[in-house]
Amino acid sequence: MRRASDAVAAPSLGRAALRERAARVLETNWTGMSTVPSRTLYPHQWSWDSAFVAIGSRHVSPLRAQLELETLFDAQWGDGRVPHIVFNPSVPLDAYFPSPDFWRSSTSGRAAGAPRSVQTSGIVQPPVHALAAWLVHRADPGLSRSRSFLARVYPKLAAWHRYLLHRRDLGGGGLASVIHPWEQGMDNSPCWDAPLSRIAPAPARAFRRADLEHGAPDDRPTDLDYGRYVRLATDYRNGQYADGQGEFAVEDPSFNALLIASEHALARIACELGAAGTARHARAERLTAALVERLWDPATGMFFCRDLRGPCGGATDGHHAPRAPGHDTPRTAGRSSPPALIPEYGVSGLIPLILPTLPRHVTAGLLRTARGPRFGLGTAVRLVPSYDLTGPAFDPHRYWRGPAWFNTNWLIERGLRLHGEHAEAERLRTALLGTALDTAFAEYVDPYTGRGCGARGFAWSAALALDLLQEPRERHEGGTWG
Repeated sequence: MRRASDAVAAPSLGRAALRERAARVLETNWTGMSTVPSRTLYPHQWSWDSAFVAIGSRHVSPLRAQLELETLFDAQWGDGRVPHIVFNPSVPLDAYFPSPDFWRSSTSGRAAGAPRSVQTSGIVQPPVHALAAWLVHRADPGLSRSRSFLARVYPKLAAWHRYLLHRRDLGGGGLASVIHPWEQGMDNSPCWDAPLSRIAPAPARAFRRADLEHGAPDDRPTDLDYGRYVRLATDYRNGQYADGQGEFAVEDPSFNALLIASEHALARIACELGAAGTARHARAERLTAALVERLWDPATGMFFCRDLRGPCGGATDGHHAPRAPGHDTPRTAGRSSPPALIPEYGVSGLIPLILPTLPRHVTAGLLRTARGPRFGLGTAVRLVPSYDLTGPAFDPHRYWRGPAWFNTNWLIERGLRLHGEHAEAERLRTALLGTALDTAFAEYVDPYTGRGCGARGFAWSAALALDLLQEPRERHEGGTWG
């Protein structure tokens, strides 16, 4: 087994070749106005995928990176939400489920301002977009200004953030909530087992899983979990996409950390456009304080999800026995005040490392957790896994229940560098580039061996490799979100 510190000489032998291969993946997945994650498994435009694609493609075509984001925001709803899928009408309905005829955005979403000109889903994904827009602008400021790129996307980004900060503050503590596991992006994480266990699944006859035709069934979510995903989406659609009524509502650390990072980026965009960014920086700092107050557990050195619909007191789950004595649990376990933290160590809890004003003691605790036995950063694994290596639900190949993903590791790499951990960040960067090359830009990988899983030629894997090929000074030139 190779360690992260042993990987990988390949990029130094052919950085130009790696750049060419990564750019070819993006070219293959380009549809003319946007990029599909995978030609086979995901044949439409996905929201946070497009943000990561834009971050990488800015190094080969800043114009295409701008178009990527503009196309996505052309499908924004009147209430400000950015849908997690924008459907390509030329793709057959049976190529992906849930398809446009399931979501019925133009009819069921009418009250929320769904567009008439394009079909979309009704849920959202993590708000990486303002961060992406700022980085795309910095790649070619002259082109950006000549096209009025920031001036056109800024009001749309501001509306997107308003939607999350107002419509989705379901817990009343200032943080945005996700109302479906697909919204958080880490669809099949064990962090969702407890809140999902309360959801009655849709009957198997109500859906057909197109994903099993392109991926190994043992690596994908179970039929039971998929039935619960369908039930939640069906109920949300039947409720005309009104927020706050569903049985699933979770405050997630990664989703909110990306919102905060994008608030910092929006502040920079405002300054570029001649307005003051002070209020947005202040809001980002308030959100950081709320994130620490509501989701940080000092006893374990980890951010956890908060289940807003769960039982009072300890965070129980429907799949595992109660934790044995000596197994760390969040500080809210045993308390009588709702709502409860979910005692599962998902990589989502490490993503707040990207925040520039995170308190030092929190940063130090997160770094200890990342380097410890649960995630093995720099020691036990090649890339940081999506879930606790010691957890009862860990599986190195099953979707988001253990495999390592390029986007989460890219975020951790940037967080390490932001907080001065340059040597460790460089080791992770080298491991990411080597793994991308070894696996032909796989969708996700075994965290121990780096063996590729899921789709190959995956768009964000290629895009983020392009970004990582740049020297750190160039990637951070002009600032990012700090």
